Amino acid sequence: MALGRRRFAGLALPVLAAACSSPDPVYYTVATRPGPVLPAGPKVVMLKDISLVSSLDRREIVRSSEGYKLDVRSNDWWGQPLGGMLGNTLVIELSQRLPGSTIYAESGAISADPNAVVGINLQRLDADSTGMLVLLAQVAIEFNRPQRMVSRTFTITKPLPAPGTPGLVAAISDALGELADGIAAMLQP
Repeated sequence: MALGRRRFAGLALPVLAAACSSPDPVYYTVATRPGPVLPAGPKVVMLKDISLVSSLDRREIVRSSEGYKLDVRSNDWWGQPLGGMLGNTLVIELSQRLPGSTIYAESGAISADPNAVVGINLQRLDADSTGMLVLLAQVAIEFNRPQRMVSRTFTITKPLPAPGTPGLVAAISDALGELADGIAAMLQP
């Protein structure tokens, strides 16, 4: 009798574990947003790898960091590492806004002598207690011909156009487009 129970327990354990596992994750990506085309800009611009605050550097999407706790969507994941995805999106958006400039990412295969280097520290990218998306980023641009430096802190808030994660990701896409507008303006002579 004891042997039968052990066999039953041995067979039931994998079935029980499968029943308790979560469903497959849903993968999300940030969409590019068009913006105003600006007349000038440095000939070559390198976008450094984006520095993320540690709480955002994860595969799961962070819904909010309000109220002293991190609200993470366990089955809503970024389709690729967040810093790289945001960097790729900004390269596309800046290239559209500055058609006379060549924009490339630091971690890509291309390397050229840049006229400007853009660095971004992303401090926040989640919803606040009122349900608005908050993007908080520090941007510094180092120009080397002529040599000068400019920096700015961006606080961008956007309403979520739909509930849940799809609305959050749409608002992130909108806020990132607005950040690209601001960076393109900073790159003007």
